[in-house]
Amino acid sequence: MKGSSDNSEIRRTIPEIQAKIDSGEAVVLTAEEISSRVRAGDEIRLEDIDVVTTATRGIMSGTYAVLSFKVSEPDSFVKASEVLMNGVPAVVGPCPNERLGVLDLIVLGTAHSKSDPRYGGGHLFREMVEGKSITVDVTTSEGDRFSVETSLSEIPFARLHATRHAFKNYRAFVNPGKEAIKTIFHALPFEGEFREMTFCGCGELNPIENDPKLETIGVGTRVLINGAEGFVTGQGTRSAPDNPNLTGFADLHDMTPEYMGGFATSAGPEIINTWAVPIPVLSQEMLENILKLDSQIPLKLVDLAGRIPLCEITYGDVWDNTDLDVKYEPEKCIDCKVCCVAEACPMDAVSKGENGAGHNPELCFNCGLCISRCRGEAFSANLGTVRCATGGCLRDIKVTLRQSDRARAVKAAQELKEQVLAGKFRLKEPVEKISWRE
Repeated sequence: MKGSSDNSEIRRTIPEIQAKIDSGEAVVLTAEEISSRVRAGDEIRLEDIDVVTTATRGIMSGTYAVLSFKVSEPDSFVKASEVLMNGVPAVVGPCPNERLGVLDLIVLGTAHSKSDPRYGGGHLFREMVEGKSITVDVTTSEGDRFSVETSLSEIPFARLHATRHAFKNYRAFVNPGKEAIKTIFHALPFEGEFREMTFCGCGELNPIENDPKLETIGVGTRVLINGAEGFVTGQGTRSAPDNPNLTGFADLHDMTPEYMGGFATSAGPEIINTWAVPIPVLSQEMLENILKLDSQIPLKLVDLAGRIPLCEITYGDVWDNTDLDVKYEPEKCIDCKVCCVAEACPMDAVSKGENGAGHNPELCFNCGLCISRCRGEAFSANLGTVRCATGGCLRDIKVTLRQSDRARAVKAAQELKEQVLAGKFRLKEPVEKISWRE
């Protein structure tokens, strides 16, 4: 890249950058690409980059869907009092739709099926986007019950909403106690005595890490949520200036199954989402944040039980020199009578077959739990080990599970880059800045 120069006074605008894109003169890089250039020692100036496409994929509990669709002819029943979709309970309303045969529903992403403890709202939403048939069980206000089959193509209004997504960064977790703990931060009971560590967050790829002051991300900012064009609506719950997160929405009809889904934890099903956000580079100050690497982004390691900080590491400790993808070598499978990987996999991406384990890479979240569970070492990836001084001891703690899928975050950022350059995804100023409430 070119040598450095003083760009401290230069300030660009989003319309100016979009005009450069339209004329074919803009430089658009993914967050991974720009970080690779920094690691290679390239000097990157403000005039060398116009847009950075960022992304994050992980468990994002604050999710719900709003659905409205017909289930019977008018005057067949007065209104619904209870509805299950593939066994997942829905909140009926807000509109009663009296005698119309139409349901208005809100389904929480973390809602648990009444019949399958490993199935929840996240699984339901993915199966809907995959085009699968969904069973809807209705109990009416008169006490009658009936069931219908439907699919997303027959649901005219289906919108996914985020109440707390894309945290700037999250946490790493250990269990210092002696007893294993059931938790949303592990697919199995979390072993104690510092034997393992889990974490969340995509580090240098994360949208808000690249724009921490939310200079270009505001109310009305266009983003991709699970591959579908959506919009930011503001700050999310538990959002704060030092660790913001976002609310937003997008249409389920336009989403990509690969970017979403359910994740079975030892405390019940959770939900996975993917955000991809373009960051127009407006100033030298913004560029300096964009150039930060994982090793410069702090990650707090906390006690799972009380969220008590134990030590501070960085995202470099969990992502540098590790493998983003989990590799499966079927020839190494020793065909155990009971497949421990299939039993533990939080995505049900591994199944026990007649001739050993089967692995579905489209479902795989690259969490890495399979590596510690497979007796034949058929699954492999370097998840890393974190060194931390805590409790008066210097400890090396193995990462056994990742609750963020960086491999697909990289893919989502690349797809957004291609859409920006092709003119399919256009950059616009936010309607207003996100303001903070104390």
